[in-house]
Amino acid sequence: MENEFLSKVEDNAAVRAWSEKLQSERGDSLAEGHISELQDFTRVNVVQNELQELRDICASWDEGIKQLFYQSYGDISYLLDVRVDQHLFRALVQFWNSAYKCFTFGEVDLVPTIEEYTTLLRCPKIQVRKTYARVFSSQIFVKKLMSISGMSEPWVTARIQQKGDSKCIPWENLRDLILTHPDERKRVDIFTLSIYGLIIFSKALRHVDEVVIDLFERLEKESHWYQQYWQKRSDL
Repeated sequence: MENEFLSKVEDNAAVRAWSEKLQSERGDSLAEGHISELQDFTRVNVVQNELQELRDICASWDEGIKQLFYQSYGDISYLLDVRVDQHLFRALVQFWNSAYKCFTFGEVDLVPTIEEYTTLLRCPKIQVRKTYARVFSSQIFVKKLMSISGMSEPWVTARIQQKGDSKCIPWENLRDLILTHPDERKRVDIFTLSIYGLIIFSKALRHVDEVVIDLFERLEKESHWYQQYWQKRSDL
């Protein structure tokens, strides 16, 4: 920003005015006659995924599967027991600034950091200076889901659904795999994928989005790398 904005914190109106003025002067993105809108309030539907089935599955595991899960993916299962206060959430969301994609409290802007996400996902090797964006094709999505689930291409293809602008797989199909898959490792992987898709990066109710599957496929490789590393350490 210009020097006048560097020495103090400005409110959203001042930042927006500065941004629009600069964009208009440089022809960045605002066309002549464009009217920018910053909503006074953000309305949100607080309906969320029902997680009891995931809790029941986790509770039914024996100690061996639980250890495999914790060694691979850490303690993210605690998210299953986090209770969302809907009244608090409705109050909080009024401070969501949709224009700048952050929470604004008075003169303070807050947004989750890359470091917070990498800690939560136990993936410290993410390149924080690169934006994560990817264009998908149906075939890529199918292959990644086949790799994670261990299921055949016809099985995966038959269960993919279109939700809005993206493809998803229903939670019911993942749940059935967690309960019946003969490979214990796959059951753990699919369970963790469900946590990512239904809690951390939830988009469509009771569905796991293709972007989550792409991200998980990368993180899953990281977890295997850590397992191999610690196994080698223990063998020394």
